[in-house]
Amino acid sequence: MKTILMAAAAALWLPAAALAQGANVAFGGGLTQDTSLPVEIESDELQVNQADGTAIFLGNVRVVQGPMRLAAQSVRVEYGPDGGGIRRLHASGGVTLANEREAAEAQEAIYTIESGEVVMTGDVLLTQGPNTLAGQRLVIDLTAGTGRMEGRVQTVFRPGTSP
Repeated sequence: MKTILMAAAAALWLPAAALAQGANVAFGGGLTQDTSLPVEIESDELQVNQADGTAIFLGNVRVVQGPMRLAAQSVRVEYGPDGGGIRRLHASGGVTLANEREAAEAQEAIYTIESGEVVMTGDVLLTQGPNTLAGQRLVIDLTAGTGRMEGRVQTVFRPGTSP
C-alpha cells in the first residue's frame, strides 16, 4: 500500500503527469498469458466447500500460471460444473499480478480463466518499466495483451522510454 501511495503522490507532483477519465493500455506482449496452462496455488490455509464448488486459500497466497504470478492474502477459487477445472479466481487483500516485465497492484482482482480477463479494482497501480499508470479499475485481456484503466487515471511517462 505504501508503494501505491508513493507512486500515486509522484504522479500528482511530476509535471509529466497526464490526467484522463479512461485510458487504453498496450501491454506490448508483457501481460499476455496462455490461459490453458496449469494453475498452481499455495497458501497458509485452505477451506473447501463441496456444496457450492469453491475453495478459499488464506494467508500469503501465491498463484502461478506459466510466467504470470499473483499474490494476495485471500483467493477464492470457483470450480466448473462437477468440479471440472477452475472457472474463476477472486483475489483480495494486497493483490499483485506480475510477470518478468510488468506488474499491477490493487485491492481486489477477479481472473476468469476461460476468457483470460482480469479485472483489478481499488487503488490500481500498473508499472511498465519506468512508466506508471494509476486508476480505480483495470481490465486486462491476457490473450490479447491489452487493457483499459478507468476511474480518474493518472499516468507518468518517462521521455525516451517505452513500456
